[in-house]
Amino acid sequence: MSESKAMILGSSGPTLTTDEVALYRNERPWGFILFARNCVEPSQIADLVAGMRDSIGRPDAPVLIDQEGGRVQRIRPPMIERYPSAAVLGELYRRDREKGLRATWLMSRLHAFDLMKFGINVDCLPVLDVPIEGASNVIGDRAYGFDPKTVAEMGQAATDGLKAGGMLPVMKHMPGHGRGMADSHHELPVVTVSRAELEAHDFLPFVAMKDELMAMSAHIVFTAIDPDEPATISRKVIDEIIRGHIGFDGLLMSDDTSMNALKGTIGERAARIVGGGCDIVLHCNGVMDEMKAVVKEAIPLAGEALRRAKAVEAAFGPGDGLSEEAVRAEFHGLLAVS
Repeated sequence: MSESKAMILGSSGPTLTTDEVALYRNERPWGFILFARNCVEPSQIADLVAGMRDSIGRPDAPVLIDQEGGRVQRIRPPMIERYPSAAVLGELYRRDREKGLRATWLMSRLHAFDLMKFGINVDCLPVLDVPIEGASNVIGDRAYGFDPKTVAEMGQAATDGLKAGGMLPVMKHMPGHGRGMADSHHELPVVTVSRAELEAHDFLPFVAMKDELMAMSAHIVFTAIDPDEPATISRKVIDEIIRGHIGFDGLLMSDDTSMNALKGTIGERAARIVGGGCDIVLHCNGVMDEMKAVVKEAIPLAGEALRRAKAVEAAFGPGDGLSEEAVRAEFHGLLAVS
């Protein structure tokens, strides 16, 4: 079978359309991503995930979801319990570091119990952004704290919990979205502080976790590094900062191509993502015309991107065999005494 294309695609609803199956089969995305619109009830989610993988003939293809807890939780009650935000866990950490770290590990371990039942094997977690006062609420309570050490330690705990359950994490939003004064879903944030300040604050959690296998880029301009292009499409940011200063050699995927921080048509955005040095183009909304534009620009995985993708595929493994009931009881016990 020919290699997958360097893209992750969504779908429009709870079941695959004939056109979606044909597109996936012909264009071979490396993976898929689910949103709330795709998740109606448990057996339907499992069937959708299986259908996605069947369409490309890869039973272990990565299937991603943003299941953070708090306001970013794509599968919600009654299918999955409502989990607290990162900020709630961060407050517990500030009162009792060990309890905060343990609760964060346990919650990620619960995400793995929840999601693996549907066949979902990648959670776009942890959020490693370090907000500053006055920044856009697009990160807000999705962050573990306002200092790099808290964010790095909590991010590592979240990552370890997912991996203990057989899932893989995606760090976001590299090299840091915490200073964004605008919501990149709607407009382009521009950060004007010095590179030295970024290295001493925003980049630190990513440096601490540089050996993880996947990360998602930030649609943010850092004027001290590249005043013209957001990180997602900036060869300078990706080469000098993400690959260079941070030292990340894992699979780098773009944030969503359809977010309006990026300019131009969807096809133009996808082409610039490829040209900037991201390994994978991520497109989330499942709009067929937009997906067709993306697949025209996405390229087959090759070279370093293929090596990184294969490292991800090889890293999926069995969970640790823990009892879900015991993990859930310990987690709620920690929250109850907090």
